Amino acid sequence: MEPALLNEVPSLNLADFTSGNTSEKRQFVADLGAAFTNIGFVAIKNHGLSDTLREKLYDVVQAFFSQPESEKQKLEFPELFGQRGYIGKRKETAKGFKVADLKEFYHIGQPDPIGSMPHNVFPENLPEFKSLTLEVYGMFENTGRTLLKAIALYLELPEDYFEDKVKNGDSLLRALHYFPIENPDALEEGAVRAAAHGDINLITLLMGASAEGLEVLRRDGQWIPITALPDQIVVNVGDMLDRLTNHKLKSTIHRVVNPPREKMGSSRYSIPFFMHPRADMDLTSLESCIGPESPKIYTDMTAGAFLDERLRELGLKK
Repeated sequence: MEPALLNEVPSLNLADFTSGNTSEKRQFVADLGAAFTNIGFVAIKNHGLSDTLREKLYDVVQAFFSQPESEKQKLEFPELFGQRGYIGKRKETAKGFKVADLKEFYHIGQPDPIGSMPHNVFPENLPEFKSLTLEVYGMFENTGRTLLKAIALYLELPEDYFEDKVKNGDSLLRALHYFPIENPDALEEGAVRAAAHGDINLITLLMGASAEGLEVLRRDGQWIPITALPDQIVVNVGDMLDRLTNHKLKSTIHRVVNPPREKMGSSRYSIPFFMHPRADMDLTSLESCIGPESPKIYTDMTAGAFLDERLRELGLKK
């Protein structure tokens, strides 16, 4: 039987998994799996990020993006393919779209990179930018690992299945600025803050944005707004987890729409954490997710090869 269509994202308490009794932990796993199977998104509380830390992070991110273009561009390195540092306005185009998104952003990766991973770069004139982004990076990396343990149990895998795959993984914290649209009439047709897309990674952890605009595409083709309470983060399935589970867990298409005309002159800030595995993780679909009613739909590929393919599709890598 088809699960009911949802008008809102299910809300769960991570403490039920980390501190609850056996039945609470089992219920959390079942509810998380059901949400990721049905809509691909869930709202989580008791995730570890305090209001104070979130507010400090947004303040320093806003300070960075309010600088002159010439100052921000000192931290833009095309040879890093958008994987670290600043990425300027209209540099990323969603897969399948021809018009670039109305945004600029900044990427922070592993503090201690391994292999071919690039090193982080930070603005020297904003020392708190480095300390705050790295603190949140570490916190969300731990929260992501905990959620992946619950996902592993839902998939009837060992609880630590993902542990060695995400250790020193190529995760990214992205500070996003959707800049003011000063002249709406001059916009190209189809130009939006973030066109419809699925995330590349395993899971995405998103703290509350500074303004509304995020929408998710429901199975019946309806777009529904995503809003989380102040004490929640929104977590969604990425394309890599979708591939691994042969679309059992769904990377749902989402977008950030332009605000109403009267609000177009204001900024929107958002800070997602993209949980990536190591490049050598095998994304071959799990045998347990393949069957007569769910034939294999994806070609075998490593996480590194898939990321490379998507970076080229996004226009960040030539």
